[in-house]
Amino acid sequence: MAFGFVRRIGIDLGTANTLVFVPGKGVVMNEPSVVAVSVDDNRILAVGNEAREMIGRTPDSIVAYRPLRDGVIADYRVTEAMLRYFITKAGGWIRIFRPEVMISVPAGVTSTERRAVIEAAVHAGAKAAYVVKEPVLAAIGAGIPINEAAGHIVIDIGGGTTDVAVISLGGIVASTSVKVAGNKIDQAIAEHIKKNFNLAIGDRMAEDIKIKIGNAVRLPQEEEMSVKGRDLLTGLPKTIAITSSEVTEAIEGELQEIVRAIKTVLHETPPELAADIMDRGIVMTGGGSLLRNFDILIQREIGIPAHMADDALLCVARGTGIALEHLDVYKRSLMSKR
Repeated sequence: MAFGFVRRIGIDLGTANTLVFVPGKGVVMNEPSVVAVSVDDNRILAVGNEAREMIGRTPDSIVAYRPLRDGVIADYRVTEAMLRYFITKAGGWIRIFRPEVMISVPAGVTSTERRAVIEAAVHAGAKAAYVVKEPVLAAIGAGIPINEAAGHIVIDIGGGTTDVAVISLGGIVASTSVKVAGNKIDQAIAEHIKKNFNLAIGDRMAEDIKIKIGNAVRLPQEEEMSVKGRDLLTGLPKTIAITSSEVTEAIEGELQEIVRAIKTVLHETPPELAADIMDRGIVMTGGGSLLRNFDILIQREIGIPAHMADDALLCVARGTGIALEHLDVYKRSLMSKR
């Protein structure tokens, strides 16, 4: 397949990152969902990696921000520009064919929000746009046979939302979507440091702490990290040391909220499917599930084994690719086409 003749593109449109999947090629792009806009004439200056470098470092005349909030479109025009960037870049240089595009949306999305995504994609250059709920795509990407008559539970923890769904016979039997995920966990770390150390830190620093020493359960062996930020009392730069157990304490509330979401879905699950889930366990996907020992915490709180999917970060994007390649099989159970 020549790169210019890309007929189908799958997009995992995330609050934090957007991944683009091309059937036969795999994930061809993985860039932050960030757009830099000039304030004076409302022009779009940069998208993706280039725009992320500008976050927290821009002069007043440039704003770098994320057009999606909690997994849904907060700024329609900027989202459209971002989609155009991803579709054009993935579609190659020949624009004769407008590709069919499949986009993931959170499980709790309203029909208005769903329509906004479809319209943004069509205006951005798609011939047809399909929107599919994230947990279904995550399940397909994780290799779960969703069309069989058996219950599977998937938890997809992204940047803006955590989606939990029980899937059987290709459809969602019970699901919930909570606006607690990677970003809220980062915010909780920043809040904790502000409250206990009088230190203001940026989003990227908070994410760094989560990745390096973040843990869902307390470790017998403490880890430590030095954190740079601005002292709120003197206004000057300052460095402090933070331990992994402090991070665990800081994010406890957020993690408990995710656990509650899983319990809510299990309460609504029919008994036959609940028995299947006991045997098969909980499948975890999404970047947020990479927090160390999160699976152990879930297992401890819920009493059902939890395990990470392979390449958890790419499951939704891979799911869009598999569903696109077998569109006829999945069309009925998955999507509302425009």
